Amino acid sequence: MTILNESIAGRIRTFGTESTTSDPVDLAPRDGRSYVQGPATPPLVYATIPQMLSDAVSRYGPRDALIFPDKRLSYYDFDRAVDELASGFLALGLEKGDRLGIWSPNRLEWVLTQFATARIGVVLVNINPAYRLAELDYALNKVGCKALVLARSFKSSDYLGMIRSLAPEMDSAEKGRLHAAKVPALRHVIVMGDAVQGAWSFDEVTTLGGPAQQLRLPQIDRGLQPDDAINIQFTSGTTGHPKGATLSHYNVLNNARFVTDRIKLTESDRLAIPVPLYHCFGMVMGVLGAVSKGAAMVFPGEAFDPSDTLDAVSTERCTALYGVPTMFVAMLAELDNRPRDLGALRTGIMAGAPCPVSVMRAVNDRMNMSEVTICYGMTETSPVSFQSFVDDPLMRRCETVGRVHPHLEVKIVDEDGAILPPGQSGELCTRGYSVMKGYWGDPDRTAEAIRDGWMHTGDLAVIDEEGFCAITGRVKDMIIRGGENIYPREIEEFLLTHPQVRDAQVFGIPDDRLGEEVCAWVVAGDASLTEDMLRSHCTGQIAHFKVPRHFRLVGELPMTITGKPQKFVMRDQMVAELGKSDGPRAV
Repeated sequence: MTILNESIAGRIRTFGTESTTSDPVDLAPRDGRSYVQGPATPPLVYATIPQMLSDAVSRYGPRDALIFPDKRLSYYDFDRAVDELASGFLALGLEKGDRLGIWSPNRLEWVLTQFATARIGVVLVNINPAYRLAELDYALNKVGCKALVLARSFKSSDYLGMIRSLAPEMDSAEKGRLHAAKVPALRHVIVMGDAVQGAWSFDEVTTLGGPAQQLRLPQIDRGLQPDDAINIQFTSGTTGHPKGATLSHYNVLNNARFVTDRIKLTESDRLAIPVPLYHCFGMVMGVLGAVSKGAAMVFPGEAFDPSDTLDAVSTERCTALYGVPTMFVAMLAELDNRPRDLGALRTGIMAGAPCPVSVMRAVNDRMNMSEVTICYGMTETSPVSFQSFVDDPLMRRCETVGRVHPHLEVKIVDEDGAILPPGQSGELCTRGYSVMKGYWGDPDRTAEAIRDGWMHTGDLAVIDEEGFCAITGRVKDMIIRGGENIYPREIEEFLLTHPQVRDAQVFGIPDDRLGEEVCAWVVAGDASLTEDMLRSHCTGQIAHFKVPRHFRLVGELPMTITGKPQKFVMRDQMVAELGKSDGPRAV
């Protein structure tokens, strides 16, 4: 365990739960402009992830830290396991600044790797469990991964088979001496489970470190800086290659603290984390947020399953639960099949997509989560910029994403960069400690995204007179039909007022006469729903140019692994179905 000097220890004391109560007036727009500043308390902590873990271990050592279906670790156990793995990485020759990829669903090895890499300054590269061969090739080579930790397989993905296909030299290579033509930087493949030719087993690596490596850990710790890059997460771009958002200890550690401050998490809480670890929701808001408070982390399984999640929440007496709205919808349906005792639940976070009022009410009432909050953010801002408070009115938690986080500035600007008055929609820009270091190896796209310190999110938003923010869509999602600007979110929310509509996504498709036409994909909650019924529902209730020209009733929507609708997939399918030319979009 890291021994902190007195000055560091004094700073680390602020990791504990802090009051984030602010005068609502302080979070309101200033000077009649859509510009808000977060509170200055609690103070930012200038520290590293290993220092945060050390503080948690010193305070909460014998308490539960990590609970998986087949394994339970206290904070003492967690600390020892991290040091063993970190020593093993050193024995492999990994050094500060090297990149190590992790390709796995939610497993204990994922969390240990997250902290062991941070322990020695190695940059953790999150690889989406849904990636296939071409995407793996791109990710490993884009950042030059020296090592890759991977599960053997997950669902339909044969991870081991894919890495062997990409690096066939493994079949004749000694462990640690891989030289692969297609991935030239890769030297070490580390497989969870039994070892295979050309690769280490994960358990084997944990035994490689000896006294020499153990003695190096305190020395390395003193050389780590809070501003060091520690994590690369690939954004799921809808066009072109994903970008590697590069985050520091300082970025993610502080954001994790503030997220869990807002839900009043403490060392007495038990947080269920069914969201994926490769995403900020799991690894920052979940894992780092829990460690910042000394809370227990409960992982119901490798991937989200509503039954397993509810069983874990009930059995482990979880007090908090994370998920995207579609997860909560699935859990509510599962409760209809088999009720559970969720009496210990009180809070959590719902993020990733808008939450329908009916879902929020049901989660409050049937899951006992009266203090569930809503968050907004993006990978490039570590991730959260806005979050509701636990006592915000229900409608505010559904119609908005809350108010600005501590130590951040946010403005809403028009196409020329001018700050708009409150109540007007424009692009949301944020500035402060949470803004990423940049896109790895991509200075041009970094400069395009971050201007004068402001992260241009590409999201359209409105901030009202009280400082509550509502996300209205994406800048590039805005539909321009015959010169009229149409915001899909507005139409989606209207469609959800129909009692037989369970979900709706609206997007534009090319049109020779008008430039674009409005299209809606709708998930029906009742088989009797028809396209004509939807059209009648809209006619006379919203402006004629907003009424979708094309409706499609579908059983489900294409989603990312984190539960976000993939509008570009829907759009491409509609373009192909209707035989339209897919020319440049009006923006």
